[in-house]
Amino acid sequence: MADASPAYRIQGATGEWEVVIGLEVHAQITSNAKLFSGASTTFGSEPNANVSLVDAAMPGMLPVLNGECVRQAVRTGLALGAQINRWSRFDRKNYFYADLPQGYQISQLYHPIVGEGALDIEIDDGGTKQIGIERIHIEQDAGKLMHDQHPTRSYVDLNRSGVALMEIVSRPDMRSPAEAGAYVRKLRTMLRYVGSCDGNMEEGSMRADVNVSVRRPGDELGTRTETKNVNSVRFVMAAIEYEAQRQVDVIEAGGKIVQETRLFDPDKVETRSMRSKEDAHDYRYFPDPDLLPLELSEAFLAECRDSLPELPDAKRARYTDVLGIASGNMTVITADVANTVYFEALLAAAARVQGKAEPEVARATSNWLVSDLFGGLNRIGRSIEDSPVSPAQGAALLGLIADGTLSGTLAKQVFEIMLETGDDPARIVEERGLKQTSDTGAIETVIAGILAANADKVADYRGGKDKLFGFFVGQTMKAMAGKANPAVVNDLLKKALG
Repeated sequence: MADASPAYRIQGATGEWEVVIGLEVHAQITSNAKLFSGASTTFGSEPNANVSLVDAAMPGMLPVLNGECVRQAVRTGLALGAQINRWSRFDRKNYFYADLPQGYQISQLYHPIVGEGALDIEIDDGGTKQIGIERIHIEQDAGKLMHDQHPTRSYVDLNRSGVALMEIVSRPDMRSPAEAGAYVRKLRTMLRYVGSCDGNMEEGSMRADVNVSVRRPGDELGTRTETKNVNSVRFVMAAIEYEAQRQVDVIEAGGKIVQETRLFDPDKVETRSMRSKEDAHDYRYFPDPDLLPLELSEAFLAECRDSLPELPDAKRARYTDVLGIASGNMTVITADVANTVYFEALLAAAARVQGKAEPEVARATSNWLVSDLFGGLNRIGRSIEDSPVSPAQGAALLGLIADGTLSGTLAKQVFEIMLETGDDPARIVEERGLKQTSDTGAIETVIAGILAANADKVADYRGGKDKLFGFFVGQTMKAMAGKANPAVVNDLLKKALG
């Protein structure tokens, strides 16, 4: 296992610079209700449709902790091999902003629910690198200001106010935009496997604050900036690249880097200053007097541990060692939990249809999934969750190939019809007469006609031009509209030409 990736350096006018990167990922916890109220967390609702009296900070309203949010945070920590703190506490982070009705955010500064853990990422040379995770704490989200609804006024939408977030804070262990991109992708995959966050960055349910500094290789850490709320892997990488180069240019021009909060403009692909970076004391943190400390029992932790699914690294090892799946296919299938759910249903059904053990059919099944199904879904713009071909139908098609009913060519025709119509393969074969034939008499008749029509090529073949054999196979298959069994065609041609 590698512990470092190939060096990424910025070449400045005065020499090389190293980039140091840490990420604070905010992941919306999977829950039907908010962290301290029963209001819905449904995305896309009308503005202010999902707001309780607690979310709106009406006088006398008290928060009630959502236990499911605690459970999902603990499960996430366990999946990352992190320390679970049996005792944790909620704090008030005090600041005034129009989308924060309470005038404070309930968070966990001093005593987070999850402590140190780690995440292994794949790096450019094919090895892995371990990225340390400093902590995971639970906090409530703020609302949203809308500046484009009126020419002179801004509006406030509190639908997100009080939604439960996990803030997953990495150590400054990343040294390139590529490593940061790999970290975010791997973390999103882990969260989706666990089921604690849907990882949908486009809808804002996962976003990253990007901390960047530069230094001469081997020097002490430089002054960092924080670019807030970056909402795609591509933008995370672009923000790092721009910000690192900006810092190098400032330092080499004789300036100093100011510790500040910045924003990323995806249209101009640049970062811009928002405000000077606050420290913890600026927010006047103190324990929330309305919430008791959170104490976790051993039974609760055991239930969380037992509820975890097979995680990506373990699944990859099993797919390779037990099922013998090629590494390329394994990487594609395990990249998203929806892919693995489909694949495992497909594999189980294929094994049943063919009367074989799963390892015996795994390679052909994975090849079909990655090459045929994923390729077809990309063409029609559908996801695996929305596939018109079910795992049972895919297994039935693979069964027709395995028992000789369909040749590879015919199977592709049937598959295209399945994509378009959603029909079962057996029905398509029956209604459209696409069944492969192994009738030796019919195939011999066709071969005899082809050899008679190509006597010169037959003579050339018998004279030593072996490559002409493919010509005769192609002509035979063409004459039989692709319905001849290729193995039978090969055997009969060898006899006829011999």
